Amino acid sequence: MTVQPIDGLTRDTIVPFLAGIFERRGGEEYLGEPVTMAEHMLQGACLAEQQGESEVIVVAALLHDIGHFTSEFGTFSMEDTHDRHHEEAGARVLERFFPKLVVDCVRQHVAAKRYICATDPSYFGELSEASIHSLKLQGGPMDAAEVAAFEANPNFAEIVKVRRLDDAGKIAGIQTPDFAHYAPMVQRVVDSHLGT
Repeated sequence: MTVQPIDGLTRDTIVPFLAGIFERRGGEEYLGEPVTMAEHMLQGACLAEQQGESEVIVVAALLHDIGHFTSEFGTFSMEDTHDRHHEEAGARVLERFFPKLVVDCVRQHVAAKRYICATDPSYFGELSEASIHSLKLQGGPMDAAEVAAFEANPNFAEIVKVRRLDDAGKIAGIQTPDFAHYAPMVQRVVDSHLGT
């Protein structure tokens, strides 16, 4: 699978580009869940912020599903019979501007679901119908070799943390700040990574 990066983005335009995605497409249905795409990602970021997580984790939670909007293969639906690799699409957009920790959390949040399913017997029962459907398309729970390889990632703990924030961001009616609240934080993470 090849996902092409979006041309023309710079450190000065990446945050407005992301803000535009939230504005234009954030109101779309989130894979059969009771929240929109923007509500889902904003809930994860808000929860991370409330828990006192670092700005890098807050930003990773905010952007983890951005690939649903940027994948050349379109967005997920419950009728899908193959995976659309939104995690790779999102990582490819972000990797020129964000630190490896953010990119790893985006690129590996699907793998993290497969990992937790393999290592936490209670986790599968917590998944929504949509998440179970996508899990099947994404390869199901990891086998022992995949678990070992996943745990070897130096950002393993943070990836799992962002996955847990992902799972928590599916509650209808929760009020959160909007993207504009997080935009300065996102820009700080970009600037810190790229140097000023």
